[in-house]
Amino acid sequence: MNKRHNPLPLLAGVKPSYLVLPHDKRFYHLTLLDFLCVRFPFVARESWQARLASGFVVWEDGSAVAAQDVFAPGRVLYYYRETSGDEEPRIPFAETVLHIDEHLIVVDKPHFLPVIPSGRFLRETLLTRLRLRPDLQHLNVADITPVHRLDKDTAGVMLLSHNPASRRAYQTMFQTQSVRKTYEALAPTRTDLAYPHDIRSRMVRGEQFYRTQEVAGEPNAFTTIELIENLGRISRYRLQPHTGKKHQLRVHMAALGMPLLNDALYPVAQAAGSEDYSKPLQLLARRIEFDDPISGEARAFESGRTLLAEQL
Repeated sequence: MNKRHNPLPLLAGVKPSYLVLPHDKRFYHLTLLDFLCVRFPFVARESWQARLASGFVVWEDGSAVAAQDVFAPGRVLYYYRETSGDEEPRIPFAETVLHIDEHLIVVDKPHFLPVIPSGRFLRETLLTRLRLRPDLQHLNVADITPVHRLDKDTAGVMLLSHNPASRRAYQTMFQTQSVRKTYEALAPTRTDLAYPHDIRSRMVRGEQFYRTQEVAGEPNAFTTIELIENLGRISRYRLQPHTGKKHQLRVHMAALGMPLLNDALYPVAQAAGSEDYSKPLQLLARRIEFDDPISGEARAFESGRTLLAEQL
């Protein structure tokens, strides 16, 4: 598939979003303003009128979209997402760049920081912050893209690509599960398990879209748990996911009656926006190891962060 041409530049480190107008006869008689109000009912009509008047909503050729333009199925329009200051809280923790080469940026991500713009977060994301960092401006920052996932609640090592020519090779490592990932966690102590302890189960999307649940069936999630240090009521664990299901480690630990300390989703979900920055999820992506798909050399990157049991 050809790469889609984006006629708008980065704005404060944020790439514009795009929307392909659907082939849906319900919309054929509408103006663009009317369609946008139907497609995004949570955005006030007055807001769309102002955004269209600003010239920052454009067609694929870069020409400005006018409120009275006729809906044209298949055309593509580009626009900048907007959030108000009240909607997007400042994340008071900083990322650390561990390594840069001609292909990768390796970052030590803090707790609470989302990786990509989504939901309430647009500018307070790892991706936007990296695109604005003065020490990365020698790169084409618009090309910075994560090559794997890391929950916003989880801290630790994260790999991002800034070279479109080699990006696919690094993404494939994670898709084929040839990357060795090691996590560290604090959770309630269980001494009745034989360590290392393997747990396998089948995971699917939960009834709440942001959660994962276990169901009966062929296992598709596999984790190995090791006890590193018994601290009494809680212990320090090493977790090695052999598969990459969403929230896999959090779900497996909760299923064993060992929910990760300060987990706001498992076993019971707390309301969004209720984050307590003094109580980060006690889960850390400690180390990533892989054989580089370009050079063939063995590589490893490790987080410098610490889960501090004495503060809990």
